[in-house]
Amino acid sequence: MSEPRIIKKYPNRRLYDTAISSYITLEDVRRLVVEQVEIKVIDARSQNDITHSTLLQIIIEQEENGPPIFSIESLQGMIRSYGGSMQVMLSKMFEQGMELFSNQQMLFKTSLAEGYDEPKNKDPLRVMTDIVQKNMAHWQQLQQQWMSSFVEQESATQTPSKTEQEAESSKEME
Repeated sequence: MSEPRIIKKYPNRRLYDTAISSYITLEDVRRLVVEQVEIKVIDARSQNDITHSTLLQIIIEQEENGPPIFSIESLQGMIRSYGGSMQVMLSKMFEQGMELFSNQQMLFKTSLAEGYDEPKNKDPLRVMTDIVQKNMAHWQQLQQQWMSSFVEQESATQTPSKTEQEAESSKEME
């Protein structure tokens, strides 16, 4: 894996791409991400990594300037998940979902481009249906894994130890 491209953000909110020694816009940063260029955004004054907040800023602009990906309900659900026991699980689920979506998107493009000679690949709807069916099976498997790990965590935290049970039992006898 190569080193990430360093973008410095100055107090005047300007972004400086150190690879090309030039100021760039947030739209330029978005294009780099779309082109799968690994980036790291550094606050020029504090040297803190601010990549996360910069990417969130790009998402906000995209959500405001076109049809949004996130519904009000999904955003509210995300907000409710912060600080709760499900935050880590939601993060992992979202990450795996994005990875799966990217893989399925590549598979769809590849199926249409390379396999066009095969009769089953001439119909984009059929290709998409096959992908969706595989996707559903994968999601069901992931959901089972998440639920079983959650149930294990919950039962481990709620099951009283043997000494707690014995102490409770002796209190009842008194």
